[in-house]
Amino acid sequence: MTKTAKFTRRDFLNGVALSLAAGTTLSPLEILAQQQAAVSTSIYPPLLTGLRGAHAGSFEIAHAMAMAGAKFGHPAEQTDTTYDLVVVGGGISGLSAAHLFKQQMGADKNVLVLDNHDDFGGHAKRNEFQIGDQTLISYGGSESLEAPGMYSHEAAALIKSIGIETDRFYEYFDDDFSSKHKLKSAMYFSREAYGKDVTALDVMGGWDSQPSSEEMRKALAEYPISDAAKASFASLLESEQDYLEGKSHTEKVELLRNTSYTDYLRDYAHVDDEVIAIVRDTFRSYWGMGWDAISALSAYRYERPGTQGLGINLPKDKLWSSEEPYIFHFPDGNAGVARALVRQLIPEAVPGSSMEDLVAAQVDYSLLDRRTNSTRIRLNSTAIDVRHTADQSAVDVTYIHGDEPHRVRARHVILACYNNIIPHIVPELPDTQREAIEYAEKLPLVYINVLVRNWRAMAELGFGKFFVPRSPFMHSFGLEYPVSMGGYSFTSGPDQPAVLHGIYVPTTPDQGLDQKEQCRLGRKHLLGMSFDDFERQTIRQLDGALARGGFDIERDIAGLTVNRWPHGYAYEYNDLIEPPEYGPDNGPHILGRSRVGRISIANSDASAYAYVDGAIDAAVRAVNEQVNL
Repeated sequence: MTKTAKFTRRDFLNGVALSLAAGTTLSPLEILAQQQAAVSTSIYPPLLTGLRGAHAGSFEIAHAMAMAGAKFGHPAEQTDTTYDLVVVGGGISGLSAAHLFKQQMGADKNVLVLDNHDDFGGHAKRNEFQIGDQTLISYGGSESLEAPGMYSHEAAALIKSIGIETDRFYEYFDDDFSSKHKLKSAMYFSREAYGKDVTALDVMGGWDSQPSSEEMRKALAEYPISDAAKASFASLLESEQDYLEGKSHTEKVELLRNTSYTDYLRDYAHVDDEVIAIVRDTFRSYWGMGWDAISALSAYRYERPGTQGLGINLPKDKLWSSEEPYIFHFPDGNAGVARALVRQLIPEAVPGSSMEDLVAAQVDYSLLDRRTNSTRIRLNSTAIDVRHTADQSAVDVTYIHGDEPHRVRARHVILACYNNIIPHIVPELPDTQREAIEYAEKLPLVYINVLVRNWRAMAELGFGKFFVPRSPFMHSFGLEYPVSMGGYSFTSGPDQPAVLHGIYVPTTPDQGLDQKEQCRLGRKHLLGMSFDDFERQTIRQLDGALARGGFDIERDIAGLTVNRWPHGYAYEYNDLIEPPEYGPDNGPHILGRSRVGRISIANSDASAYAYVDGAIDAAVRAVNEQVNL
């Protein structure tokens, strides 16, 4: 019998595309007003559990416009003052743009930031849980400042200007946590995919350890795969054979670029299909896609098994091969960066003065949109029309807040929202630019946070992280990053409460679909899932993987937050389906981000780079475009 559990503090507003909601006689505005009224403005957004991320009320207006051609009225008169700058989108790129604009143009400049969510930060989402007298903090999206030593001068300067000193994370990140608690990385083979539940050592090593040859063979003996597959797996991991022997360097590179890694393993390394099925999704959380849709050349750059002996000389991926460890992480991920930006813009709203006290600070959301602020952040506000005035001296921005359209005017506008909505809200956009923007496909993903009363079962099993091959749901989960700072302490023992973090990226592998096609199907699938769907599958996987260690889902699970992002990672070019010269410095996004008069575009999409510095660099460019008009 399948075990179930129900949790308190649930947000039951499971979102649907309003224009497509079957049987409804209400307009999108009426339904949106009902949803927003259901959430009291006195609720502290990080404490909301249930279905978060792109939560109910945040996307319905945009979907009604983009998917069903819905039209909304525009106020005849301006409903708010004229601003020096209006920023559409309150994520890291939008908040950075507001901060940079005021740095260059003066602290007294009036800036309005509009965001469609009930919290600022965009994908940098903070999740909080309360259990007893403890507050546990987690991240529901953008997680870390990856390789900050490689940031542009401008991005590094911005991070420093908001009080973040990345070197301090060397003290706050417990790099020895796994070894102290004798925790390794595991593979969990589910009974749905393999006929029985099996949890065993991950022979590929995970992020934190590399098993010895003896450990690998002992673990393989436990895997529910054939003996031939076990032998093939061992050979793949240990061999340094050149599987393209006889081909020239140029021929090898071209073949790797035009062959998926899974096809390379099958057709050239002659790896067993059972092994290929396991390996396929090992980078799904990193790329947002399985190796069936990523090139073998990328596998070489990421030093994947079977590519070590090819004898080619190309640079490895710069982030993957960076000498900087992956430790630059607030307990709430990059929501800490968003909070630092808001503190600079509206100091009264975020108490404290250091990066450490950001962790425990409770933001006063009632101060974000005060009339007396020189910077105002207006949440639950979806832009529907952005166009120049007749004399081109300003830009009118119409947005929906509650069930009413509002219109503000600005001397400058920066669009730091989801890039592909821009063609639907900027009527002046040239057709060629519209096509360039629409070229990309956001990668859908879900970050799932589970509050557990203890992690004793994981300690008993000796595993802190789990990879799930052939999973139709979470493909990885485990304890979060061990960061203690600002008076906040990461769990120090298995009998303490903790947050387990899981990642679900919906893909449709091994059906001949490329990355973009899989993204579109994955997005549709996510939007059709209810919170109950996420809850049921999360429980099943935790029960299957941890029950042998004594985990009891009804006793041990205390809360669940599902951060659903149908439009998740920014699109990065994929050399399996695109010209090799495409990258952050070349590709359709360059035309797509072109300035349109007093309107500039800033977001990680416009950088074709799904990282914090990509978002910041886009803000730098957009602000410079506007202040230099």
